[in-house]
Amino acid sequence: MAAITMRLPVARKAVGPSAPRGGEKHLVAPGDTITTDTGYMRGHGTYVDEEKLIASVAGAVERVNKLVCVRALKTRYNGEVGDIVVGRITEVQQKRWKVETNSRLDSVLLLSSMNLPGGELRRRSAEDELAMRDYLQEADLISAEVQSVFSDGALSLHTRSLKYGKLGQGVLVQVSPSFVKRQKTHFHDLPCGASVILGNNGFIWIYPTPEQKDEEAGGFTTSLEPVPLSDREVISRLRNCIVALVTQKLMLFDTSILYCYEASLPHQIKDILKPEVMEEIVLETRQRLLDLEG
Repeated sequence: MAAITMRLPVARKAVGPSAPRGGEKHLVAPGDTITTDTGYMRGHGTYVDEEKLIASVAGAVERVNKLVCVRALKTRYNGEVGDIVVGRITEVQQKRWKVETNSRLDSVLLLSSMNLPGGELRRRSAEDELAMRDYLQEADLISAEVQSVFSDGALSLHTRSLKYGKLGQGVLVQVSPSFVKRQKTHFHDLPCGASVILGNNGFIWIYPTPEQKDEEAGGFTTSLEPVPLSDREVISRLRNCIVALVTQKLMLFDTSILYCYEASLPHQIKDILKPEVMEEIVLETRQRLLDLEG
């Protein structure tokens, strides 16, 4: 029989404001009237009924001059050029790979848009095309950058930098893309001994921080050495902290993850996912973030 955990009711603590300074966002639900002014242009997430602009999705209202749209709170990933993504190879095709990136359509990684092993730069030959499955095959995980967006919304990726490429041993966490904060860099070596790649598409990769960067590999050699128990514990704790932050609706970036990790240290790794512990450590994280802003 599985163990059953029973908890007594506890009084909930008052949660301070977590919205960014500068005012609350205008949130709407489907069917809410956004405006009755006829001078506005209808954008995504809206429709017109009886000369009223009405929301068709739940989200935040955004206005750009006369254009009004609603950015959905929970949606598939809509890629932009320059985004960092973590994806899974789903298919090997002629001169390209199909990649699952949590968007409406599979993304594309062209053979010409990647580094060859060793980082050499040259035109791709027929031999390279035949060896495509040796580089990347189905179910492999990669980190990449969005190079362009096709007319149908599909993304074209590239891995032309040595910081991108095939991912080795680690843990993948899937969250809503709306929880990943846009930053200058999405590759973070945390002081706790692990590293994270915060994909803009909501795929987060947690892995042991490598002792030395292998610049000669060109992003294709993955270490299959056993991961020490201490590193596995750090990765597991980080994974549970990310789940806790998302459950409590807090944005994910390097500082919030690190603060949550430090707040969780008095607790066992498996206890982090208990509702009362989750609420306690995220409340402490939120307070530290507010103090940092102040």
